Amino acid sequence: MSRTGEIVLTVIGALVYAFFGAMGAIMVWFFNNEAIWNEASQEIQQQQPELAQGDMEAALGIFQGGGWFLIILSVIGVILGILSIVFLKGNKKPKAAGIILIVTAAVSTLATLGGLIFGGVFYLIAGIMCLARKTPAEPVTTE
Repeated sequence: MSRTGEIVLTVIGALVYAFFGAMGAIMVWFFNNEAIWNEASQEIQQQQPELAQGDMEAALGIFQGGGWFLIILSVIGVILGILSIVFLKGNKKPKAAGIILIVTAAVSTLATLGGLIFGGVFYLIAGIMCLARKTPAEPVTTE
């Protein structure tokens, strides 16, 4: 049985996870760049002068931590997607691939409070397809 649909959806989902991982890397780079950090701090200080310096640095630090969190979840999502593709190739372990895809979609979406739902939808659909499609039964031949 061909599992082309599941593989295509998994590849698309992995690409979406990779895109969000790249966005997380840009966030980390952005907030590690001293010139950009100072410019953002000055801009926020001008817009909200009542905001304390410590509060502002804490808020900017949250964005940097969020970038690392996004990178880690995205890398895990891509790795598990590749593992699922390996399981789907040749129809080796479609049930295991389906469970991995569904769990990855649910955990990543919930952990980011819906941020990774775009990749999660592709993984969820592919996972459901893996579990719903049955392999055809081999006819019993008697000799």
